[in-house]
Amino acid sequence: MISYEYPLSERVRTLLRLEDLYERVDYFLARNDAHEHHVALVSLFEILEVSSRADLKSDLLQELERQKHTLEALRENPEISEQALDNVLWQTDQASARLFQSSGKTGQELRENEWLMSIKQRMNIPGGVCEFDVPSYHYWLQQDAETRRHDLQRWLAPFVPIREGLAIVLRLLRESGKTTTQVAYQGVYQQMMAGRIAQMLRIRLALDYPCVPEISANKYALNIRFMTQEGMPRPKVAETDVEFELTFCNL
Repeated sequence: MISYEYPLSERVRTLLRLEDLYERVDYFLARNDAHEHHVALVSLFEILEVSSRADLKSDLLQELERQKHTLEALRENPEISEQALDNVLWQTDQASARLFQSSGKTGQELRENEWLMSIKQRMNIPGGVCEFDVPSYHYWLQQDAETRRHDLQRWLAPFVPIREGLAIVLRLLRESGKTTTQVAYQGVYQQMMAGRIAQMLRIRLALDYPCVPEISANKYALNIRFMTQEGMPRPKVAETDVEFELTFCNL
């Protein structure tokens, strides 16, 4: 099965982008090659840009507090595991505390690092960080892998509270929905929203289907077209029926 997630709000869009960037940093940070650590630094700069929204930290704090109250209300529910609930509440408290303790604008330490900002600026130029452009960066890339990894982890540290907070919010969001099985006849599916509120859609289908969903949604209707990709110069709507799982996620 392959899963597609489609955000229906700008806030969820931002969180999904950040999640993808954090996972990319993790992957390349664990490697040892200088080129891989270069990609990790590029991704770190992208995290700096995406997380620069002034209200991101306060949004996460408010959402975590709201979810804490919602979860506390479930304590009397006999179908809810007390241990699992306590674990989630503890994680929420820890994430909130670390976000609250992170003072100032997220990533300000990096913005005040003139060397890093000069490299970031050069990265906006195609091929702009060649050794003759930024010899000091070339020197850093020639250090041993552990030295580079230690530096990258230090630069990433200010963004860890954001990551912990968004991980909890996205996990609760993904677990909030009820999944149904649907069929897109001749590759097309439409459903009226009828007042349904959702912050994210999740679509899962078998990898056997050589197509990808093209999604458009508003408060009135959801439209999905499954577009074929194999060997096609231009995608077109699949001519076969496509069975898929659909989940409306909402906190």
